[in-house]
Amino acid sequence: MGSESQSPTLDLLKEQIPVKQQPLLLSNNLKTGLVLVDILNGFCTVGSGNFAPKEPDEEVRKMVEESVRLSKAFAEKNWPIFAYMDCHHPDIPEPPYPPHCLIGSEETKFVPELLWLENEPNATLRRKNCIDGFIGSYEKDGSNVFIDWVKSNEIKQVLVCGICTDICVLDFTCSALSARNRGFLSPLENVIVASKACTTYDLPLHVAKAGKDLVSHPQAFMHHVALYIAWGRGAQIVSDVSFE
Repeated sequence: MGSESQSPTLDLLKEQIPVKQQPLLLSNNLKTGLVLVDILNGFCTVGSGNFAPKEPDEEVRKMVEESVRLSKAFAEKNWPIFAYMDCHHPDIPEPPYPPHCLIGSEETKFVPELLWLENEPNATLRRKNCIDGFIGSYEKDGSNVFIDWVKSNEIKQVLVCGICTDICVLDFTCSALSARNRGFLSPLENVIVASKACTTYDLPLHVAKAGKDLVSHPQAFMHHVALYIAWGRGAQIVSDVSFE
C-alpha cells in the first residue's frame, strides 16, 4: 500500500475530510476495556479465505502487531478484554459478502500471535454471525453479552481495534455509540478507535476489473473514510496508545 498512501487522491481526501486524531494515555483512574474485532486467520493470514490477503500485506501486519501489543498490555494489567470472532454457518449467507469464516474452519481462529487469548482469564470471547458485533452479542432471551460485560466490569471507555475498519469495526463502533447515547451501556462514556490497530482489506481497481462481479476496495482510502465516519458519529480517534 506504499504507492496508494502517497497517491494524490488519498492526499486530497485527507485534506478535504481530515480526521482529528490525538495520542491516548491510559491510566488506572479510568476503567478501560479493550475490544478486538475479528483479528482472525480469515481476515489476516495470507491465503486463509476470501477476505484474507492474497500476499503479505504490510497494513494488516502492522494492525496485528499493534493489537497484540495492546492486548498483552491489558492482560498484564488485568484489564478486561472483549474479543469478537466472526463465525458463520455455511447454509446462512451474509450478503453481500462471499462465504467466509465458516464454522469449524481455520479462518475462525485467532491469528497465531493472539491464540493465547483462548486461555486468558480477563478475556471474554464472543463468536458472532453478523457484521455488527453489537447486534451479534444478543442472545435469544434478549440479553446482550457486550452490554453485560460493560456493566459487570464498570467500564467507562472502550478502545476498539481490528478489521475491517469500514465494515465490522465501523458497524460495532456506531452501534455502541448509539447504545451509549440511549443509556443502554451505562457507565460507558467513551468509544475510542485506535487507528493504528485497525485496517481493512485491499482490492485494487485493476484486480477488480479482471475478476467477475468484483468491486474495488482501496485499502488506505476506505480505512480513512471509515475513521472519518466513526469520528463524525462521536468516536474518539487515537493515533498512539501508551500506558501510565
